[in-house]
Amino acid sequence: MNHRSLMLALALAAPALPVPSLAAETAAAPAAPARVRAARVDGGGAGRTVAANVVAVRRATLSTRLAASVTQVHVEEGQRVAAGQLLVSLADGDVKGGLEAAEAALAAASAHEKRIEALLAERAATTSELEGARAQRAQAAAAVAGARANVGYSLLRAPFAGTVQSRRVNAGDLVGPGQPLLQLEGDALELTASLSDDEARGLAVGKTLPFLAGATRGTAEITALTPGGDPLSHRRGLRARVQKAEGELRSGSFARLVLPAAAGDAKAGAGQAALWVPKSALVQRGDLTGVFVADGGKARLRWISPGEPAGEAVLVRAGLRAGETVIDAPGALRDGQAVEVTP
Repeated sequence: MNHRSLMLALALAAPALPVPSLAAETAAAPAAPARVRAARVDGGGAGRTVAANVVAVRRATLSTRLAASVTQVHVEEGQRVAAGQLLVSLADGDVKGGLEAAEAALAAASAHEKRIEALLAERAATTSELEGARAQRAQAAAAVAGARANVGYSLLRAPFAGTVQSRRVNAGDLVGPGQPLLQLEGDALELTASLSDDEARGLAVGKTLPFLAGATRGTAEITALTPGGDPLSHRRGLRARVQKAEGELRSGSFARLVLPAAAGDAKAGAGQAALWVPKSALVQRGDLTGVFVADGGKARLRWISPGEPAGEAVLVRAGLRAGETVIDAPGALRDGQAVEVTP
């Protein structure tokens, strides 16, 4: 037997030695926990919401009483202004000329009154003539006051501190009495809404309500609630002044007021406070909607009963408890998968 045949025979006769399995080692090693981000969960109200508009508490459309040309516009849209700040200047040549004429007429009337008084003292004039002279002087003084007011109307000033929302004129434009020139809004904001009698039940002036406006959340205090419904729409008007807003809130935006639960309202969850979760945390499986909750280092899929959306948030009517950690943007996360939650 040659050397090669001997080596082959020994290899075949040797007992088979166990070879470590790479697949077995991989299966035995625990998978690293998936890093996930906790979603923001907000509570408030019993879940009934109504549409509302965000408006400024103080707003004014500024115009003039004169027919004149615009000489200069001192502000731009979006600019902050202080109370009394000059906004628009109008040509004042005509009104100043009228003031000078009125002042000259007043001086003449005053001089005439003094002459009549002197003549009356010498019994060369009658009492009725003096009364007529005094009336002419008073009329001339009123004309001066009116002319001075017209001069003031040529300078348009801010009636309160706020922001210029719109500018409708430019230098050189010819404007007339009552024509809108600028729109000014104050800093304080309020929500306006139209409610049915059922929605208005339990509400009163002074009550504080939570609201949502896109990604902004806050609270507003009811300042006005019409006592009776409109005869045509049968709805009641509500105004609520914004007290606190977490985020940017602007006039003209859309919001939703969260109303308290009415007595016997089954949708209120037997008095349990409603929860709001971001849309990005939702998981869709056919007609079912759920969220992943971090529980004991594992991701647990929890089916929920969603309510109305409000901006980027969705109301959870049932299926979620306050204090639970909801996972945001779960992606391909699986039920029972190990997770590590980051704030």
